[in-house]
Amino acid sequence: MTGRPTYIKTVSRRNFLRQSLLALPAVMLGSMGLHACRTKKRSLSHIKGSIVGANHTTGHLLRNAQNLPTSSENMTAEIVIVGGGIAGLSARRWLEMNGHKDDVLLLEMDHKPGGNASYGKNDVSAYPWGAHYLPVPDLRNKELLDFLAATGTITGYDAQGLPVYNDYHLCHDPEERLFINGYWQDGLVPETGVPAAEKQQIGRFFHLMEDYKKAVGSDGKDAFTIPLDHSSQDEQFTALDKISFKVYLEAQGFTSPYLLWYLEYGCKDDYGCNLLHTSAWAGIHYFASRKGKGSGVNASAVLTWPQGNGFLAEGLKQQANSKILSDHLVFGVTPDENGATLLCYDVNAKKTVSIQAKKVLLAGPQFVNKHLLQGVSPERIAALSAFEYAPWVIANLTVRGLPEGNGMPLCWDNVLYGTPSVGYVNANHQDIGNSERKVLTYYKPLVGKDVASARQQAYGTSYHDWLQQITDELEFAHLGIIDFIEHADIWIWGHGMIAPRPGFMWGRERAQARQSIDNKIFFAHSDLSGISIFEEAFYQGIRAAEEMMKTI
Repeated sequence: MTGRPTYIKTVSRRNFLRQSLLALPAVMLGSMGLHACRTKKRSLSHIKGSIVGANHTTGHLLRNAQNLPTSSENMTAEIVIVGGGIAGLSARRWLEMNGHKDDVLLLEMDHKPGGNASYGKNDVSAYPWGAHYLPVPDLRNKELLDFLAATGTITGYDAQGLPVYNDYHLCHDPEERLFINGYWQDGLVPETGVPAAEKQQIGRFFHLMEDYKKAVGSDGKDAFTIPLDHSSQDEQFTALDKISFKVYLEAQGFTSPYLLWYLEYGCKDDYGCNLLHTSAWAGIHYFASRKGKGSGVNASAVLTWPQGNGFLAEGLKQQANSKILSDHLVFGVTPDENGATLLCYDVNAKKTVSIQAKKVLLAGPQFVNKHLLQGVSPERIAALSAFEYAPWVIANLTVRGLPEGNGMPLCWDNVLYGTPSVGYVNANHQDIGNSERKVLTYYKPLVGKDVASARQQAYGTSYHDWLQQITDELEFAHLGIIDFIEHADIWIWGHGMIAPRPGFMWGRERAQARQSIDNKIFFAHSDLSGISIFEEAFYQGIRAAEEMMKTI
């Protein structure tokens, strides 16, 4: 949720020597000081905050839907969208753009739409509770470019036809840094203290990824691209899905601990998985699919906002006017001769409404859909069990300053080598002012084989214990940071993102789950792409809306 493919930056001999000399004292003394810090626990009593988050209490009502009240009211609707995440909002916008303005109803179980692009705000800054950036898109992704133009993110096109991006939306410098061997280095690819032989291995990996980036299959399609559906289905590439990224890397002779750490960081960041549990196809896709271009920006440029991708969610919401009902939990969807009947629990009124719809678009994740669908084949429900989701913990910490160490100053993206998290972002990095008070958004995927146990443990861990774990980690890079923290809220995403396990990306279940039921019930969510990124959710919403409109 935080990082992105990062390519090796050219470092001059002068800068390399400067970095090496500055790093030496930290390498020699850092571990002793940090160890001492960890053995002397500071009090957390001055830090205000709590566990906040998506209304999983409402969501968990699905497990005991039989206890919800029977229907006391009837409604009718032409088109009902269930789920107000990016896919649902994208479908709503697309339907309105194509003439369906007054006949669409969107139902959202939470207090407001947004899904994984949810965000918060305090007196310091807005801040993300999930995804928080968008890489500059591929020029072929016209639908996405048009949407960005409508939000003011693209302000025009230059003489070469390249989009001109709003400077306030492009990530400001300095962009990213890595705390490694007691030193903050520029960029996320390990460099400080890395032996020459391992640097060569890192270079070889990136050259290989560049080859994949340019590769084209026998069907004439790019081997790896976004949206994922546009990628080649040539077996020489899709066969990579049958093995793990770990097995692939071993076969290619990549053994550098620094490289493997970085690659696992990437898998944790975008997929919530380690190398062993990530499809090799998905692992390569992370590096080989980004092909964006813009006027005066490089291929690795990203767009970001204080509220993260909440900015994009708000843009989708504002570009359509059809009705949205929040705090409405759909707990049953049954196809019938007139379309489908939905049972919807109004959380505030504490009543159940029966809705007869001609067309339904289920825009929630498949682990929810398997609880909603009634009267469909057992095989269809069984296929949804192949969808696994990574749990995440995210914290937003308001600080009155930040104790710093050697090397690069505070950046937008800040990662700590060898720690369980994928680091933190400075939420108010894009602000023009330079206030000492900041909001740091910390991301931690709970990786491992048994995601169900990790999920339960996450929900069972107290606020104080989570805060202790988070501050213990941050103390490694920011000695004394606990004293600077004023407020800390923690959000637990039990099913944070789809996990692209080996065999899933090009497997039968993912293809089956996106097929409509009798042209009455349609499906749209990023998990149908197998990768939980904004572009895929945006695309899936449009794809499903297009499929639906062909049947109207």
